[in-house]
Amino acid sequence: MSHRILIVDDEAGIRQALKQVLEYEDLVVRVAASGGEAITVYPEFRPHLVFLDVKMAGLDGLETLTRIRDLDPKAQVVMISGHGTIATAVEATQRGAFDFLEKPLDTDRLLVTVRNALAHAHLMDENIRLKEASENRFTMVGDSPALRAVRERIAKVGPTSARVLITGENGTGKELVARALHDASPRRDRPFVEVNCAAIPSELIESELFGHMKGSFTGAFADRAGKFEQADGGTLFLDEVGDMSLSAQAKLLRVLQEGVVTRIGGSKSIQVDVRVLAATNKDLDAEIGEGRFREDLLYRLNVVPIEVPPLRDRREDIPALVAHFAEQLAASAGVPGRKFSEDAVRRLQSRTWPGNIRELRNAVERALILASGKMVMAADIDHLLPAGVPANLPDSTGSHTFETFKQEAEKNFLVQQLREHDWNVSETARALKMPRSNLYKKIERYGLSRESV
Repeated sequence: MSHRILIVDDEAGIRQALKQVLEYEDLVVRVAASGGEAITVYPEFRPHLVFLDVKMAGLDGLETLTRIRDLDPKAQVVMISGHGTIATAVEATQRGAFDFLEKPLDTDRLLVTVRNALAHAHLMDENIRLKEASENRFTMVGDSPALRAVRERIAKVGPTSARVLITGENGTGKELVARALHDASPRRDRPFVEVNCAAIPSELIESELFGHMKGSFTGAFADRAGKFEQADGGTLFLDEVGDMSLSAQAKLLRVLQEGVVTRIGGSKSIQVDVRVLAATNKDLDAEIGEGRFREDLLYRLNVVPIEVPPLRDRREDIPALVAHFAEQLAASAGVPGRKFSEDAVRRLQSRTWPGNIRELRNAVERALILASGKMVMAADIDHLLPAGVPANLPDSTGSHTFETFKQEAEKNFLVQQLREHDWNVSETARALKMPRSNLYKKIERYGLSRESV
């Protein structure tokens, strides 16, 4: 694509000389003899770069610059003048000019300025695109009552400095909630630093969080700031905080209490101003009972709790999520752009989605890639996602009474939950928020075992 250049100067000789040089560089050039003409031409021509004379009859260059920037805040404008002063250059820069060149114009410097200005414009556009893509990636999609309740809690606690503990199953979108809290806070323009506590070996988690000094342990070849220092003034998101080692928990508690960190191997305390958000899919009360999590740390982290609902509790959001993922994947992952038929969406709504939103996104991507037609149909869902678990409701025509129907539904649901947790009764009971003794009774009542199903 050829870049478009607008030249604004009341001297015909200057306009034509500049036009000739720039057209030789395969640039599309248009000229204007006055500021008023430039303002008229600009919206239609949409130049990538403007060369604008300072001294012109009628509307002068500085006023024209201001009006062009009002039309397009991203406009790249280079001011040119035969009798420029430092004061004029400073004012032009304050009004948004990219550069200031003196006449007579040196061709080499002119072309360097063109390259720099166009590169700067491209970088600005790329930053805007990436920011929009990032915001779109972390959008909370849906309008179900369960999700509205989460949004309402975010709206209340986001603008405060309160610590928040975000709970929910894997794949429900706990990170999205953390980012929404950060974006709703006065810290939104400061760093958002994420730490996945489950992905970092226990012997390295303290170095990752608090930093270390050179030589403090094998492999510490240089001083290194930890995540708390990196997040200073912003937000630190501790994902899967329930997997943090007890020694790291003790140091984290001190930071939360005193607002200072000490690097490993260091003696100097470093003051930090960090809002801490934490998330977990574990039952921290149970972890405390097993001696794997500090009760006093839970009290520090859990000032305001937010529970993110599983996808099965917000099925009405699935159509919007499917459309969102289809558009997002077509734009960023190179997959074909297709629509989902209403029957296909209903098929997706009928499933339980044990992997929640993460599993749904993967299913949408698979369907977009492998569906045979221009639209994803219900048959594609049945064929491409054979392992998906239906809604766990038995056929009501085979149930003689409502009580029988309920028992069959409960049995199917328990089997599916036990399978998801590899028949670990304790983990299943914790996920269901049910006493283990109750779950054992139900397993015995229905005669459930790994072999029988």
